[in-house]
Amino acid sequence: MRIEFLKTAPDRSGRYAVRFDDGSTLRLYRQSIEDFGLYTGMELTEQEYAKLLKSASEVSAKMRAVRIVSAANVSKKELQSRLVRKGEDPLEAEKAVAWLSDMKVLDDSQTAEALVRSCIAKGYGINRAKQVLYEKRIPKELWEHALEDYPDQEEKIRDFLRARLAGNPDPKARKKAIDALLRRGHSYGAIRQALNALSLDTDDFPEDL
Repeated sequence: MRIEFLKTAPDRSGRYAVRFDDGSTLRLYRQSIEDFGLYTGMELTEQEYAKLLKSASEVSAKMRAVRIVSAANVSKKELQSRLVRKGEDPLEAEKAVAWLSDMKVLDDSQTAEALVRSCIAKGYGINRAKQVLYEKRIPKELWEHALEDYPDQEEKIRDFLRARLAGNPDPKARKKAIDALLRRGHSYGAIRQALNALSLDTDDFPEDL
């Protein structure tokens, strides 16, 4: 196969368009272009083209993995799943996850701790933090350590109720505030305790479940 055109400027994702004489186009990262010494007019044997495709798939998975990890806290399982959903080869996705793990860039234990810190900063209850760990596919055996120092959230619950109710005794407003706290992962017992501390009516509020 012969390269008919090799774009000299990358697209927004950092890839270069390479068009072949059969009409096909590959979008390659600079590493693949340099590794294979590609240039306009270059002839590639079938074997060389196959090697190029394999290399391009490997580089693509690694580059996408780096972008995902740089933008968000993800577990190994979540990263691999996201790579495959984005169209990366499953085997190359697995290898990219292992590559980042070997470089200590991707560590489920550290990710779990970072996720929990984020939940604490947002004022979430421990139940919401557990939900986040589950959604991020953090291995269950790492949860206990990540959650062992989870602080009491009573003061944050009281602050939330003060801000939401601000002297408003309307039962509907109180119910909305309570529902919001439940969605944030706080327990019935903790919310009831905060309501009592603020001298707000709890007569129709259920006991802790």
